[in-house]
Amino acid sequence: MAKPRLFLQRLFGQSAPTGDPVAEALRYFRDTDANTLELARRLVAALRPQGRGDLGVIGRHQAMLDQLAADPALLAAFRRHIVHFVATRRLVTFFTESGVLPGTGFFSEWWRILGSNLLPEVADERRLKDCLHVIYDRTSDWRWLETIPAKASQHFWALIAPAEELRNIDWRAIQEQMLDAVLLLAHRVSGLGIESELMRASPNFDDDTPRFIALSAEALGFVNAFRATLDDPALTADDGNQLLVIADQCHETLQRIRKRALTVGTSLHLSYILTRSEQSLERLCDLVAILRAGEQATVRADAIQSWGEFAHAAFLAENRRNSLRFYMAQLSHLLAVRVTENAARSGEHYICDTPADYRKMWRSAAGAGVLIGLMALLKIMAASLHAPLFGEAFMFSMIYGLGFVAIFLLGMTVATKQPAMTAQTLAGLLGDARGNRSADLEKIIDVAAAVSRSQLAAIAGNVMVALPVAIAVGFGLSYLVGEPVVSLDKGAHLIADLDPLSWALPHAAIAGFYLFLSGLISGYFDNRAAYAELGPRIGRLRWLQGVCGRDQASRIGHYIQEHLGGIMGNFLFGCMLGSTGVIGTILGLPLDIRHIAFASANLGYALIGFQFELPLKAIAWAAFGVAAIGFINLAVSFTLAMRTAMRARGIQFEHWGPLLRAWWNRINHHPRSFVLPPRQRAVDA
Repeated sequence: MAKPRLFLQRLFGQSAPTGDPVAEALRYFRDTDANTLELARRLVAALRPQGRGDLGVIGRHQAMLDQLAADPALLAAFRRHIVHFVATRRLVTFFTESGVLPGTGFFSEWWRILGSNLLPEVADERRLKDCLHVIYDRTSDWRWLETIPAKASQHFWALIAPAEELRNIDWRAIQEQMLDAVLLLAHRVSGLGIESELMRASPNFDDDTPRFIALSAEALGFVNAFRATLDDPALTADDGNQLLVIADQCHETLQRIRKRALTVGTSLHLSYILTRSEQSLERLCDLVAILRAGEQATVRADAIQSWGEFAHAAFLAENRRNSLRFYMAQLSHLLAVRVTENAARSGEHYICDTPADYRKMWRSAAGAGVLIGLMALLKIMAASLHAPLFGEAFMFSMIYGLGFVAIFLLGMTVATKQPAMTAQTLAGLLGDARGNRSADLEKIIDVAAAVSRSQLAAIAGNVMVALPVAIAVGFGLSYLVGEPVVSLDKGAHLIADLDPLSWALPHAAIAGFYLFLSGLISGYFDNRAAYAELGPRIGRLRWLQGVCGRDQASRIGHYIQEHLGGIMGNFLFGCMLGSTGVIGTILGLPLDIRHIAFASANLGYALIGFQFELPLKAIAWAAFGVAAIGFINLAVSFTLAMRTAMRARGIQFEHWGPLLRAWWNRINHHPRSFVLPPRQRAVDA
């Protein structure tokens, strides 16, 4: 087959294939009548990795640059295709929308992305923005594009747009659309001056409104002056400095609102507006920098650099436009930081620094152990009713949910709630650490030791009280009714649930995930309560003021606002625990939960069911199962919470080696600090 193909190529005047896909793709650019869009798509296909193990993208990209630089005729043909193609597209949407959140709102864009993944959108080849989806037609293209060095990207644009070409007719068309984009972006940001959400988030926003209005007027003056310079090069162009100063002032205002939102709460809509506005301001500054540098003969290299950086970022963002994960990442930062900040503040209450804190932790955990022992019995009794599945799920959820809320409101501690909270505090310390300074590392180890002894105290308080309470309550009720309150079959079932070689550990991981989720839920509702000013609004209810008076109504509102996150987090955590087993039954899947405190109570009730006639070996194995369940509960919730907190804050801690050495040194020299509070603090107290 190869010989006939070569014969036909020679017959029609085509050169033989070189074997280099990049060179083959570039060869077609010599045809001035070829479809540029198809040529660009073919070139990208040649540059794209051909498989997971293909690491030659950078080499192929550099080979393309070398071939263009070495062949002036090819470079001229390539430049004509690319520049003319870009200049004849509609560029305004590319400049104003690529890499910028749309104005349709969060949920509208969410549904658009979901719809486009099911049914691809029809590209309008008149718009460069849509043409990029034809050229980079794979949703993963951004991955290899991201690996291309910045210098290589700038070299490419320097070949495409040398200084002597910046004033030809095609570049003038591009600049005209860039100026239109500057105006549109300025008008978009100026519209924030009447945005009620920003006024609500910043009481003094009215004082900053003139900045946003001035931005639009200054942009109009810059664009008119720049167009006049394009028509008559003898005129002095507006350098755009005043426009950039006003843009910086607007950006400063938005940053101030962001910082305030970290203390008074935020909303998804506010986060969306702030992100879109900041992106628009950054894009406006980028375009002004490109335009200004391109008109100054001495700094046209800066224009190429600015354009290269902008185009690279815009191409990446446009390729990820239909990525739900990328879309969420643009919005989640402010909201995630706010939620985890609430959890971090809660986490500080779970850390024992002094002997007094340590004793208080024991007491609060012991109190929770008493209630957990009673809740476990209520759950066993509810299960014995053999109610319909919905009724069973409802009863279990209410037992767990209301029980956890009671524990929270009484100031008691459930050990497994700690990791999701304390992880946020540790993440904050990792973010504040500067390098591997010993003082910062020692501070982190101090907090880690405090977290360790606090966690051990809480676990011991829960388990060492829940188990004897279960035995005492079970024995007492059995004595009153004249028969074991837990049947032998139920006792066998409870023991089997603690077997670490069964589904106990996967079920413990599910409970650990719920513990992590409940921490986020608490943070979310704390944020909503603060942002919506829930306390003052409750205090203004006329019927509540009529029942208990204005002052008492205000105190009730303040109490609800301060505790709403904990109430909702604990209640919904209980609902998740109570309904998972029933959902597993409905779906025919082995879904259930195991929680260390309830597992210890269930061990006590199992002993009642067997009337304490279990072999010691079986009891020891069940006790090991309880310990393993607790370890999985804590490890899963702590790991997920730490990962979420670090990602929300953008923390990349790179000194794990020195930190682990500092931790090991503390273990060797002061192991007691991980179990008990320091003696010195006890003396000081």
